[in-house]
Amino acid sequence: MLPMTVREIESAVGGVWWNPREDAPAVSAVCTDSRDIAPGCLFVPWKGERFDGHDFIDSALEAGAAGILCARLPADFRPDKFYIKVDDTRLALKALASAYRDRFDIPFVQITGSVGKTTTKEMIATVLSAGLKVLKTPENFNNDIGTPLTLFGLTSEHQAAVIETGMNHFGEIHYLSELVRPDIAVISNVGDAHIEFLGSREGILKAKSEIFDFLKPDGVAILNGDDALLNTLELPFTTLRCGQSEGCSVRVSDVADRGLDGTCCRVTTKKDVYDLTINAPGQHLVYCASMAVAIAELLGLDHSQIVSGVAAFQGVGNRMEVVRLSGGRIILNDCYNANPQSVAAGLEVLAKSTGSRKLAILGDMGELGDHGDAAHYNIGALAAMLGIDMVIAIGEKAEKIAEGTLASGGCALHFPDKDAAKDELLCQFEPDTSALVKASHFSMHFETIVEFLKAQDYQD
Repeated sequence: MLPMTVREIESAVGGVWWNPREDAPAVSAVCTDSRDIAPGCLFVPWKGERFDGHDFIDSALEAGAAGILCARLPADFRPDKFYIKVDDTRLALKALASAYRDRFDIPFVQITGSVGKTTTKEMIATVLSAGLKVLKTPENFNNDIGTPLTLFGLTSEHQAAVIETGMNHFGEIHYLSELVRPDIAVISNVGDAHIEFLGSREGILKAKSEIFDFLKPDGVAILNGDDALLNTLELPFTTLRCGQSEGCSVRVSDVADRGLDGTCCRVTTKKDVYDLTINAPGQHLVYCASMAVAIAELLGLDHSQIVSGVAAFQGVGNRMEVVRLSGGRIILNDCYNANPQSVAAGLEVLAKSTGSRKLAILGDMGELGDHGDAAHYNIGALAAMLGIDMVIAIGEKAEKIAEGTLASGGCALHFPDKDAAKDELLCQFEPDTSALVKASHFSMHFETIVEFLKAQDYQD
């Protein structure tokens, strides 16, 4: 972060500096967690449902924060610290990040979508990094805290920013888009994620389309051209549709799935033709790659940079990570999150994987509302149709996965929780078995299953 004076901060947030002094130090970092204080930072306490960061102001200052931006002033002021009073720290953080973002005249790429936002972000950032110095959203810092903190990472050396934004309610993408104000807006797809809160896929489309509320008038929309709902959008912006359909302006063809070794494809634009190698499993990655090609062309990268950038993509942690163990065992660690579209994609990768035996370890998918039972049942049916040898379904909702598998002629076992399933997991994870591990992260935490399987001393 480039330095900001206390006066600049006060002006940006519309607050009141309660103990002004001429020798107050400039701030080069912003922190919202009192447990992770950078020396000399601005501490912005956050109020949640079960906590109030204002209760930790003193500990943040003691840990080295230079000052605070707060909605509730402490009883006593330290003379060596500064205190700026605002009405709402959430809105103040947004205002401060917006003012900081205004310092940078570089292209901003904003990404949203139901499935694969982080993977799309990583692909685009990796390709652009072949020719530009890029700031990207770290991990999944894609909400009303993570997005401002990401923007504070901008420095004078950055030539482009790739910002991922997530949501589960109406208005959230609008809020984040007003902060990012993109030059290029990307929607990866429209699926069932968060349908519990948004009512329907049409509602999800409406919520995702808030990304265009602050797209610059001369900006560009990048859309999945094979998504039926996205194809209903008529936008007042230059629009590039990426996919395999004939109507796509960025056309994917000659797709060759190499299983766990990745995918090859050809991407044709109005400007050039690119023969690409994606060194990560999952045929769906051709959409991420084609979007990255379109954006890289817009930002001036040349042919060789684009091709090498796609080849450099290595995937994202806990998202179809290939873990190879003894006896030819393979774990497809895709446990970061789960919704019907991403689980279906994972099962397709599993079905094409090496190994004489295919095992799907699947758990509950969250935020599906009234669609939940049918969605879980259909996933089980798909696993059977794809020829998966065994489905181990874990969790209350996942019982429907087992039912769907069995009703479609497949083999399945259901367990109420992970501990109950452990013995069967070891029994089923035979030599030369490929196992997909996937469930909604926050409710299931299937990364513990991955670690459990990795930790075993297999005696074959």
